[in-house]
Amino acid sequence: MEVLYQVLEVADKVIYGALAVTALFGVFTVIMVTRRISQKRFSRPAHADAFLDDVRENLRSGNAEAVVELCDSPAYWSKAVPNLVHFAVENLERSPSKVRRMLAERFETEVLADLEYRAGWIATVIKSAPMLGLLGTVVGMINAFQTIAGSGKQGVDPSELADDIGVALFTTAIGLTVALPMVVLGAMVAVRIGKLSDGVQEQVGRFVDDLDAIRAGSKGA
Repeated sequence: MEVLYQVLEVADKVIYGALAVTALFGVFTVIMVTRRISQKRFSRPAHADAFLDDVRENLRSGNAEAVVELCDSPAYWSKAVPNLVHFAVENLERSPSKVRRMLAERFETEVLADLEYRAGWIATVIKSAPMLGLLGTVVGMINAFQTIAGSGKQGVDPSELADDIGVALFTTAIGLTVALPMVVLGAMVAVRIGKLSDGVQEQVGRFVDDLDAIRAGSKGA
């Protein structure tokens, strides 16, 4: 039992450290996910339009290799739509419906799944911070009662009791202080992922429509 009380005496410092690490990890995760989203999307709709126009012109001229080179260029290789276009060009022999389905599946597995996995850590931080704060509250109250119990007939030293109660209150406050901004940041990340998904679906849909029109024109000729 004595060992347990010794552990509880230093547990508050450990909890403060864990809360600091949790906060830093949450901020780091938000920054990394936000950067990842920025890499995957076009910065402006005009850039997406210019890329799709180049792809359409090259496909009309039957120059699929130029499309592949364009998608692999430094300006586009990290973005979601060029990667999907590259994948579609490599599977031109398949039916249009099959290409659409394959592109949707690839976007889900290669892009969205990765972003949602990374964003999931933000939710973990949101849940963990208040729980660490609650743990600090419990530890602080146990130490406070232990201080009262150990005082005997001499009475309680107010400063010692205040320290224990302070840990109980501060850890809860810090846990909430970490969690509340992370809720806002997590919502921001979710919105950006949603916008990325909508943009990619719209741009890939335009590409596939262009591809279907080019195929239909080739058959008619």
